[in-house]
Amino acid sequence: MKDSRILSSFQELAHAAGARPIAEMPEHLRARVQVFDTCQVGTVLRAVLFVQAIVAVAALFGAHSFVAWVTQMAIYTGAALPAVLAWLLCVCGLKRQLGLLPIPGQWAAAIAFGALAGLYGCGLLVWMGLADPSPWLASAASGALVSAVLVAALMWRSKARGPAGATARLAELQARIRPHFLFNTLNSAIALVREEPAKAENLLEDLSELFRHALADPKEAVPLWQELELAEHYLAIEGVRFGERLRVEWSVDETASKAKLPPLILQPLVENAVKHGVEPSATGAVVRISTQRRGSVVVIKVTNTVPAGSGKPGNGLALDNVRQRLTLLHDVQGRFQSALVNGVFQVRLEIPV
Repeated sequence: MKDSRILSSFQELAHAAGARPIAEMPEHLRARVQVFDTCQVGTVLRAVLFVQAIVAVAALFGAHSFVAWVTQMAIYTGAALPAVLAWLLCVCGLKRQLGLLPIPGQWAAAIAFGALAGLYGCGLLVWMGLADPSPWLASAASGALVSAVLVAALMWRSKARGPAGATARLAELQARIRPHFLFNTLNSAIALVREEPAKAENLLEDLSELFRHALADPKEAVPLWQELELAEHYLAIEGVRFGERLRVEWSVDETASKAKLPPLILQPLVENAVKHGVEPSATGAVVRISTQRRGSVVVIKVTNTVPAGSGKPGNGLALDNVRQRLTLLHDVQGRFQSALVNGVFQVRLEIPV
């Protein structure tokens, strides 16, 4: 609980410093600043744990007993922890400006901030009378070195996101626009043209919306309400095909509609619910989609009843795809769970607001 309050306070300070979520920035700027998006909880945790590990090892030098080691580590932590948090906050607040610099300039600026953070930590020790003599040069050098390692890790993570996102999107498109789904939809429209032309028109409009989203320019994040609309179009198409066998229940919290999540991430979950719940059952199934805001977290659930003896389970590629994309966007703040309990399969997503 204490760690959660510290991280929440850090995010509030970052917001007050002018930092905006990457997803709210213009498209042309988003890719360049995501390297320095140190406002995320996962980034803060990793940086703090990394620096604390360095502190623990450094305290071993000259420590002749366990008590001496703990004492020395506490002194070093008193300087290192505020320094690394100051560096993260500074980089987070200036991420847009840093993103506009050339690569050498980004490295130079980040390392300079690290040196200043090291001097800040040393100043705290001097002020408390815990450093005599004062290791100003060593502190600046240590801060610069640690910041260089952190920047390297951030840049590596940024480069890894591009191919992973592209691969995930390609797999998603292949899963969504499957030939048999397209043919079934067109056949349904043809069958309705003469008897129910208005219904056929609506069906083709829903199909057009699916293709428009699938072929649109890729974005890092979209609002939840857009994903719900896309799922509604898909279920309307399948509703023509399955009729009363497909029973859909919605429970949508309007206060959660602006939460950000990866594009085209909800529709595969709904498609899975239809494929494994409705399609193999002669009596059909109930598909439930619910959203709920709980404080700073939005909970999304997609559930479907599973008929007994419905055949072999799927290979889980769609679920793994969703899990990976959610992690890429929200890191440890995004959670994904799936389970089959008492004949009901549920997928649960948690995303920060």
